[in-house]
Amino acid sequence: MDWIIPKCKHQAKTPIFLCVLSNTETAHIPNLSGAGESPDMTDYTPAGDAELVERGKVTSFDIVPMTPPYGTPTPAVITRVALKLSQVPYIFINSGLKVVPDVDMVDMKSPFGKDIREKIAVDDPKEIFERGVKIGEKLSTESDLITIGESIPGGTTTARGVLCALGYDGNVSSSCGTNPLDLKNKVVKEGMKISGVSFGSLQSSPFDAIKYLGDPMIPCVAGIAAGAKDTEIVLAGGTQMAAVAAVLKHLGELKDTMSIVTTKFIVNDNSAGFQKLIEEIGIPMYYADPGFSRSRHLGLQRYEDGYVKEGVGAGGALYLAAMRNIPQEQILKGIEELCLELGKFAEIHSE
Repeated sequence: MDWIIPKCKHQAKTPIFLCVLSNTETAHIPNLSGAGESPDMTDYTPAGDAELVERGKVTSFDIVPMTPPYGTPTPAVITRVALKLSQVPYIFINSGLKVVPDVDMVDMKSPFGKDIREKIAVDDPKEIFERGVKIGEKLSTESDLITIGESIPGGTTTARGVLCALGYDGNVSSSCGTNPLDLKNKVVKEGMKISGVSFGSLQSSPFDAIKYLGDPMIPCVAGIAAGAKDTEIVLAGGTQMAAVAAVLKHLGELKDTMSIVTTKFIVNDNSAGFQKLIEEIGIPMYYADPGFSRSRHLGLQRYEDGYVKEGVGAGGALYLAAMRNIPQEQILKGIEELCLELGKFAEIHSE
């Protein structure tokens, strides 16, 4: 049974995985993001994700990125296991972190994102983009497939803001079990009003869309993708990567070599119209099923109930593992074992 849909088309010899880590103070709005135990704790989530991917545990602070209930684990557990099994090298990129993890990173020298209800959300997105272009140019000489993931709590709301400014009227997904769409739409509308932006008014000014309503992850990923020229690019994620693809399209940089890979949980999210949005933007899409419906771990089964869904490039990491012919069953076993090691996710169904 195929668990990457449609089947992997890539057969890369020298793939590399990137994860862009960012913060936006939009995530501090109560009930907006499920990527942390409380709004303020979302500042720690990207740093914790990076350390978890790197070492299999969080080392800098006593917080494991998780979503209530049942300690639903961060998708970083998926990413770690898939990358470890596939042996694909990876690089972390700091594009506006508030809390810096204890891992090696490329530093974009960009400040964290502000609440999009402030006048300016991202200080200089074009400069971040241009730095990303240089990274993409360099990596394209070394790799034949660049997969780019992200970790940014609150990122679906900022993505919604950018998409609206560019003229895309699709609902976005959420890490919460019940998608707080009304709240997200309210926040975006407030941000648009404060910045003097109307729906579709920035179609020809994507950097302004990011400046007023986005976050520092979006221009970083867009720049890397644009700079990679003819190298195959996989944008690994859901709504946030759709916003990146839209920015690339409106910059004239969306190429046939680019595609989006996400998880089945994003595609199956009935509260969002992800597939329709992707079709409107015009970029090929793949999605991965990690097999959590067969897991005895309550936290992993919560993904099947609509919690978390995607992040930390999980879908893209699964895609790379499938490309290297790693069986779904082996990945699921590795994820369950890692969850047991972490302890907080060890709650399982009795047989």
